[in-house]
Amino acid sequence: MVRDAAQAAGHVDNGHIAFEGLPNTRDLGGMPAADGRRIRPRALLRSGLLERGTVHDLARLRDEYDLKLDIDLRTDEECAERPDPIDAFPGMRFVHLPVFQEPAAGVSRSDDDMERVRAEVMRGEVEPAQLMISLYPHVVLDDMGIAAYRSFFEEIFALDEGAALWHCTAGKDRCGMAAVLMETVLGVPWEVIQADYMATNRFYGLAVNDGVPSDPFEGVDARYLAAATEALDREFGGILPYTEQALAVDADARETLRARYLV
Repeated sequence: MVRDAAQAAGHVDNGHIAFEGLPNTRDLGGMPAADGRRIRPRALLRSGLLERGTVHDLARLRDEYDLKLDIDLRTDEECAERPDPIDAFPGMRFVHLPVFQEPAAGVSRSDDDMERVRAEVMRGEVEPAQLMISLYPHVVLDDMGIAAYRSFFEEIFALDEGAALWHCTAGKDRCGMAAVLMETVLGVPWEVIQADYMATNRFYGLAVNDGVPSDPFEGVDARYLAAATEALDREFGGILPYTEQALAVDADARETLRARYLV
């Protein structure tokens, strides 16, 4: 249903960019937004791990998309295991904004963390979907998450040319919530935001049954997003009030972003 909503709204294939080694990289450009406008193409990108990009992929990001800001939302451990190919982008600003640092299996994608949680699943100690549902509110409400997402907006405000890209490892949870926040601020309809969030399952080739992905850690589930939004409703009265009160994106800041990124 949400996929159909996105296509009907004109956000073709959820903005997917056909790279060789980056399966979940997308352009928010073309999304319907506030006042009948759309997000400007080649300006706001979301992605998974950049380390897997081929030489051709990185050249496209540099030359075709004019990438000037790379926001990495991963933990220190994840960054050390698979660092971003910063040298491929002369003149680009790289910013590390960890949403959390402690192990958060299923959201954090460090090798040790994923090995530990999969062993717990095999022993029947953890139910994967419920683990993800319980973790999502912490992504947006814990102090480190709030600081990361506040700085995320500050860095994009400070960008005066070129495209911004944000990512985590899989490009679905920490990155997905950053996209939800940005799209909300830009006035994207909720059904299109949901479609963008859920599209990860298609780009990783996961089967979905009644909204549940075949791999709860590799894919996304509408219940994960609902857990975060319900927490924001409870604590702040909604996503937009959260961006205003916790992330300092007030009405004037929204208008600045809309003037810059909507056409």
